[in-house]
Order: sequence, then structure tokens, then C-alpha cells
Amino acid sequence: MASSVDLEQYLKVSISEDKMQAFVHFIKYDDLFFCSSEELEAFLAKHDVRYGIRTKLLSDIAAYPQTYRSGMSLIAEGKPPVHGEDGVIRVLTGVTSQPSRPLEQEDGSVDLKEIGVLNNVIKGQRIAERIAAIPAIPGMNISGEVTVGKDGKEARFMIGKNVVTDAEQSSLYAAIDGLIVKTDKERINVFPVYEVNGDVDYRTGNIDFVGTVIVRGNVLTGFKIKAVGDIRVYGGVEGAQLEANGSVEVIGGIIAGNKGHVHANVDVKCVFMQEAKVSAGGNVIVSQSIMHSQVRAGKQVICNGTKGLIVGGMIQAGECVQARTIGNTMSTVTILEVGVQPEYRNELSELRSKMRDSMSNLEKTEKALRILDPLALNGQLSNDRMAMRMKLYITKKSIMNDQTDMRERIFEIEKMLEESGASRIDVFQHIYGGSKIVIGRSVRFVKDVCKRVSFRMIDGEVGMVSL
Repeated sequence: MASSVDLEQYLKVSISEDKMQAFVHFIKYDDLFFCSSEELEAFLAKHDVRYGIRTKLLSDIAAYPQTYRSGMSLIAEGKPPVHGEDGVIRVLTGVTSQPSRPLEQEDGSVDLKEIGVLNNVIKGQRIAERIAAIPAIPGMNISGEVTVGKDGKEARFMIGKNVVTDAEQSSLYAAIDGLIVKTDKERINVFPVYEVNGDVDYRTGNIDFVGTVIVRGNVLTGFKIKAVGDIRVYGGVEGAQLEANGSVEVIGGIIAGNKGHVHANVDVKCVFMQEAKVSAGGNVIVSQSIMHSQVRAGKQVICNGTKGLIVGGMIQAGECVQARTIGNTMSTVTILEVGVQPEYRNELSELRSKMRDSMSNLEKTEKALRILDPLALNGQLSNDRMAMRMKLYITKKSIMNDQTDMRERIFEIEKMLEESGASRIDVFQHIYGGSKIVIGRSVRFVKDVCKRVSFRMIDGEVGMVSL
């Protein structure tokens, strides 16, 4: 049997930058080459390749080297880490984040049967559960070094009114009989329901209710409804004032005569609005038309039903405006703005100020604990001082939890502001002259009729692309 050769003269090992793959190839080859698979494995170890070695390939190279004389062979492959999965809050069957939406017919009318279904629960009913995060599974590179993945982030209940958790913080329960409603920041609530079987007028007076308000008739000019939950009006809304921490849904239209105001922290939905002032933290969804109104939505304004018309007034949305037709042949001035979110900028400034104050308070708390902890270890603290020390630890934990929430919110707002360049205005039929398009700080005036277009930021300007 021929003696083995110096493998350094014949072979070269190449390792990927992330050390997850190793390749071997011949730098020269002749008939004198001979080695065993054990020698090849020792050669790889010399080059820091110890894990994930393809032993079958080693044997083949040793037995039939001429087959591998050209090209590179993947000789070892590491095991990448498996990233964990974030925990989630799962709302159970029969509970939805938004109220039922009326079924829209081809003529723009709605099916009232659909909206009549409420998400009622009874006291003590389990309404949500927390699914724990899944930790990462470590991997190993070809050098035998452990590689670490990213652990999943634990979810936390956003607790609203009339709900309680169990001791393990694993389930959420209704504390009263009522209606489940998600308000801003995904808070889960159970609200009682106040129902008006007719109009909101002089017989009912103004309504201020810590729950969901249902009006089977109309809301007349000059009256007010304020609800901690949702407001649902089966008739129409005149120049009234409606405020909801949840959503506002008007089965009829809003004809306000430039009076009153409709506001929801989540969504506003209706068939049409005329000379109205409407704002929503989430979306404004109108199936037919928006005429000469002032509309502001944190996310989207959608008016793309059978008619889908926006004429006159000002429409502002944080993300997107969608309509079938914008403006008219008379060139009525219609202003549409997207990506304008001053409320987020103000909130961001306030959060940063609060974070500075919180950091200062945390430093003071930790300073006090650094004095008390050594004394506690030596048994030199009185009962009063021990009680003070416990309170300081509770305060520290509370401050750190608040800082976690603030950091998450700051990150969310900064991400939203960064993504303002992705805001757009989509027109599915026609947009007429007289329309003014504003995206961020950029402005574009529409002079001629355009068909099926989308306005968005292109190279720092308001551009127009075909849909």
C-alpha cells in the first residue's frame, strides 16, 4: 500500500464568513495522491473544521480522489440556530377586535341583520389567553462553537375595563356581564350596553356612558353622545357631537351642516357624509361619498364602494386614501393629505421627556438601594427601613416596566414616521382638476383629469403611477 501524502500540498479548505460551511478543493492533483478518510478528518480539524462533517464524502474523496480533482466540495455544514417565536394574546371564539360590519349590497344599502350581532359575555367567562413565547434553539458552526438565536418576546395583556387576569397572567376573564370591545392600543374591555329605542333628542338628552351606546333612531343636531366603548347609530347623524373610545358606526349617513363632530379612537364607518367633521385614530370607512367634509384618520380613509366619491373639503390620513373618484368636472377644490401625523410627533416628544424623568427617578431609587442593601445583609436595618427597602424594590420594578412600555411606544412612533414616505393616494376611476395632493411636505396640484392612478413619493417628489 502506498504511503499517504502531505495533504497541505494537495488540498485547500475554504470556510464561509459565518463559519456555517466548509469547502475543500484540490490545488494540485497527480497519481501520487493517496490518503485515508481518517487523515482527511484530521486535516479538516487542523483547519478548525470539527462539526457537521460529511463523513460519506470524506470516504468518497479518499477512495476516488480523481472524481473530485476539479471544483469545490461542501465538506461540512453547521446547524443554524432556530429563532424563537413571540408570545401572543389570543382572543377566544366569539370575540372580535371590531364590531360586526353591515353587509353592503350592490346598491349601497346595508343589511342590518349583520350588525345586530353583539359579542356578549357573562361574568367569569374566559375571553382571552396568553400564549407563551418560544425560546430560541441554539445551533453550532463547523468549528463546534454554539451559535445563539433570538428568543421570542413575551406578550402581555393590555387590560381595559371590567376584565381580570388569573394569578399566572395566563388568562383574561370578564368581570361583568356585557359586550367585549377593543379600544385604542389593543386594550380588551367588557362594557355594559346602553340602548336608545328611538332618536337622541330632547326626550333622551345628552348621553355620557361608560360602555357601548346603541341608537335605534337618529341623532339630532345639537345633541351629544360620549361612550367609553362603541357608538352605533342605526339611523342618521345630523350636526351632533359623537365621541367614542372604541368605534363609531352610522348605518345611515352623516349630514352635519358644518356643525358637530364625530370622533372615534378606533374606526368611523358610515354610508356617506356631507359637510361633516370626522376623525378617527384608525380608519374612516365610507361606502358611498364624502362631500365637503373635514376628515382625519390615523391610518386610512377608504371610500371605494359603488359610488366611492370624494368632493370638496380636506381629507387627511396617516397612511393612505382610497377612492373611486376624487373631485368633479367643476374643478371643486379637494385637498388630500397623507403621511401627516403631528399627533405622533407630539406624543414622541412627550415620551422622550417622560423617559428622561423616569431615568432620573430610577437612578435615585437605585442609589437608595445601594445604601440599604449592604445594611440589610448585615442585619442592621430597622423594621421601618426594611419596609422602605421593599417599597423601593417595588418602585424600581414599576419604573422599569413603564420604561419598557415607553421604549416600545417610542420605537413604534419612530417606525411610523420613517414609513411616511410609503403613504399614498389611490384613485380607482378618475381624479379631476382642482385636486391638491400633499404627501409629507411635498405638494402636487392636479390640473387635468387622470384615470386609475396612485400618488406616492418618487425621488423626493409626489409622483403618479398607473394602477
